[in-house]
This record gives sequence, structure tokens and C-alpha cells, in this order.
Amino acid sequence: MPHTWRPSVTVAAIIERDGRFLLVEEETSEGIRLNQPAGHLDPLETLEQAVVREVMEETAHDFIPHALVGMYMSRYTSKRLGTDVTYLRFTFCGEAGEEYDQPLDEGILRTMWMTRDEMVASAERHRSPLVLQCVDDYLAGKRAPLALLHTHPSVFEGGLI
Repeated sequence: MPHTWRPSVTVAAIIERDGRFLLVEEETSEGIRLNQPAGHLDPLETLEQAVVREVMEETAHDFIPHALVGMYMSRYTSKRLGTDVTYLRFTFCGEAGEEYDQPLDEGILRTMWMTRDEMVASAERHRSPLVLQCVDDYLAGKRAPLALLHTHPSVFEGGLI
């Protein structure tokens, strides 16, 4: 059977507070990079559940998603590893809730709040060009209601595929 191409589905959170955006500094195969709290969609979860989980794991904050900022597709080629992956990223905006005293996810060095100007000044350290693109779309007021997303009950049936 021929190989079927599948993009890697990820979620990300835009969290703004007083003109600053919550980012994570993380270790990657390409060095230390900046990113929104983000990660992969896991089996048996909705996109909203995934982004809430990822924000908690990477920042130790509750996250309350308010809207979908955008859906983004990008291709990443690791020069060091020689891998090529296409990502389909669903970016949400919302607010950070309570912060908990718990360790951050493996590879996350710290959280930080940065203005857009500070993000532009550190663009060479971004995990992908989508980091700034998503913030710019958020600042431009791009929003889609969460009701646009629908997860069929079959996602939760029958265990892992």
C-alpha cells in the first residue's frame, strides 16, 4: 500500500495581557526557540481540549479559549535532522486563568510575556514564522466563533486508531 501523506495537527494559544503576549522558551532540535503555548492534537480529544491541555502543560496556567484566530498550514524542514513535516495549526485566543505551582512540560525552559515589538526584535528565535503571523492576525481582529468547530462523537469511541 502506498504511503499516505498526513499533516501533523497542532494547536496554539494567543494570550494577551496588557499588550504583552504569553510565550514559552523551549529547547528544540534547532536550539532554543520562542513559541506560543502549542502542541499536538492527541487522540480522543477535541481541538479546544487540546489547546487547554497544552497551555496547562507548557505554562501551568488554565486557559479559557474565546475564539479561533485562524487555521494555518506550514512546512518545516529540519536542516539538522533532515526531516520534513507539514503542520496544520489551529490557533485560539483566550485568557489565562489561574497559575499553578507545577513543573512545565519537558523541554520548556520558561514562560515570558513579550510585546509585539519585542517579538519582532527576536524573530530569528521564533519556532516558526507562524508565531508572529498569528499575533498579527489576532491584532487585526481575526476571529471565528468556537461554534464553528464540531467534533463528532465517533472521535471518542473505540480507543486509539
